[in-house]
Amino acid sequence: MHILVTGGTGFIGAALIPRLLAQGHELSLLSRRPAAVAEKPTLKAAADVAAVTRPIDAVINLAGQPLPGRRWSPAYKAELRASRILYTERLGSQLMAQGQTPKVWLNGSAIGYYGDCGTREVDEDSPPGGDFAASLCRDWEQAGRHAAEDLGARYAAVRTGLVLGPGGALKAMLPAFRLGLGGPLGSGDQMMSWIHRDDLAGLFVHLLEREDLEGAFNGTAPTPVANRDFAQALGAALHRPAVLPMPGPVLRLLVGEMAELLLTGQAVLPRRTQASDFSYRYPELSAALAEVLG
Repeated sequence: MHILVTGGTGFIGAALIPRLLAQGHELSLLSRRPAAVAEKPTLKAAADVAAVTRPIDAVINLAGQPLPGRRWSPAYKAELRASRILYTERLGSQLMAQGQTPKVWLNGSAIGYYGDCGTREVDEDSPPGGDFAASLCRDWEQAGRHAAEDLGARYAAVRTGLVLGPGGALKAMLPAFRLGLGGPLGSGDQMMSWIHRDDLAGLFVHLLEREDLEGAFNGTAPTPVANRDFAQALGAALHRPAVLPMPGPVLRLLVGEMAELLLTGQAVLPRRTQASDFSYRYPELSAALAEVLG
């Protein structure tokens, strides 16, 4: 297949792109810096979809400014929405104008869709939350769904949890934990839903290949854990203590509203993902951390 990928140079794309190439697919990557992409005969980069003239069989839409890393000022919130929702709407309109007819549209999303769930378990059929992150995910999914419907494409969205790999959020945690200064955030009771990056890449491939799969699928492992248990598992993997808590008020002072992503819980179960016969390589946290840190 010829697959158009947006956001393919990011953390998830770094695992997904090599897998798609190894399977013989031809890829066109939309990038703000196409000159920085190492092109191959089956991998081309472009700054705009207008430069992609060959028929497109599939769209994998991962584009979007990262949620962590900056305070959620009103200006950055607008940037987060524009980089996901407006970008997706524009992409769909451009493909329509070009007469493209992809067979499938896979859209990124996140488990922030569910809002603060405490210790309550949720799955793909649970309703969205009411905070900013939830509205961002809901509207991004809706934009992708509308684009797919206009193009006559099958649509699926992947609601991604905390992705474990050599980089990403784990990279930011490691310095403190390696010094023995890591520990739970806030009460530590909030649930964390995670997935190994290789499993997440595998899920996108699974949804690409299975023509019968549509709708939302949780990109999480089937074993969510409490934040306290995650900290202990990470400390054990590094052979370091992990008992120093980060009080909630201090975290809010440091990162502002974004702290709610870290202090609120989501026990997200991938029921539709498992029902689709997707096979996890790393269903348990200890094995996932051992592979990433090994």
